[in-house]
Formats: sequence, structure tokens, C-alpha cells
Amino acid sequence: MDMVFDFGARALPWQQFAMVAGAHALALLSPGPDFFLVVRSALVHGPRRTSGVCLGIALGNGVFIGLALAGFAAMRDYPLLFVALQWAGCAYLAWLGWRLLRASGALTIPAADAAARAAPAPWLTQLASGFLSAVLNPKNGLFYASLFSVLAASRTPAAVQLAYGAWMFAVVLAWDLLVAHGIGHPAVAARFGRSVRWVERLTGAVLWLLALAVAWHAVR
Repeated sequence: MDMVFDFGARALPWQQFAMVAGAHALALLSPGPDFFLVVRSALVHGPRRTSGVCLGIALGNGVFIGLALAGFAAMRDYPLLFVALQWAGCAYLAWLGWRLLRASGALTIPAADAAARAAPAPWLTQLASGFLSAVLNPKNGLFYASLFSVLAASRTPAAVQLAYGAWMFAVVLAWDLLVAHGIGHPAVAARFGRSVRWVERLTGAVLWLLALAVAWHAVR
């Protein structure tokens, strides 16, 4: 049990990184509002202009990553509040995992021919729309707060947490750019659509493991 859930000093760095980065990557694969914004923008404006949406979404995620890092660092001197947030993060991860395990896996890609008639939007407008989509979605904030509660519970050094945050920002940006360039190919879109259900089930299972990790540290 300790080898699976203990992310403290005895855990190897690659074990912790694999669990946290893997859960984050799988969550990205599960379609949400940001995903559909990228898809629509790519179909309407093309992948080059959609890079603004992708960067905006990454920056919005970066805001929540920074808040999670600063928040848990500031609360180390308040044990009761720290434990309460750990349990809140545990509950959210468990709830989100349960939702994904029960998800239907349905995915509807917007029609390219109807969307193509829209007027092109300036790159900065695309950037703003991506940022607002990410930063106004409370699920993004809850997800990062829950994910970093795993690291905070294990007393992961601040420099390592910062490196994780930089990694997550880069992965969000890279994934959205990949979606923007690939969604225009019918074969790619069809293959992704067939994989959504499997991705959601796997993501749900990993989030349950993370919830158990947070609960394990809170109890201890």
C-alpha cells in the first residue's frame, strides 16, 4: 500500500511524476469546454489563428496552477485548514472520477461546412476567448487544487511543485495545438471519437487512485 499511495520522501521521483503527470494528461484527453472551443476555432479559422485560443487556454490553466501553488504554500502554517482542503480535494477527485466512469463517451464534432462561413477573428481575440474559457471554468480551478493537494500532502519541495506546474502548462499548450492541427482530418477526428469512452474510463480510475492517495495522507 505504501508503495502505491505514499508520495513522500520514500517515493521515487519518477513514481510521483508518473502519477501526477499521467492524471493531468488523461484529464486533458477527456473533452470539455476548452476542447470544443479549440475544435470550433480550428474548423472556423484554421490552426494558425487557433494558436491564440490554445495559448489563452494554457494561460488560464497557468493562473489556476499558480493559485494552487501559492495557496497550499501559504496554508502550511494552518494545519486544520490544510487538512480540510485535502479532504475537499479528495472529494472532488472522487466525484470527478465517478462522473467519468459513468460517462457515455459521446462526442459531437461541430460541422466544418457550416462553421466555415463565420468571419475570421483577430489573433488577440482568439487569445482572449481561450483565456476566458479556461479561467472562468471553476472545474479547472478545482482540478488543479485537488491535484496539488496530493503534492502538498506529501511535502513535495516547492521547486519540484513549480516544475510540475511548468510541465502542466506546456502539456496543455502542446495538446491544444495538436488538437487544432489534427481535428481537420476526418480520420483523426473519427479515431479520437471512438477512443473517448476508453479515455474517460481510464481517467476516472486514475482520479480515484489520486483521491485515495489524498485520503491516505489525510488519515495519517
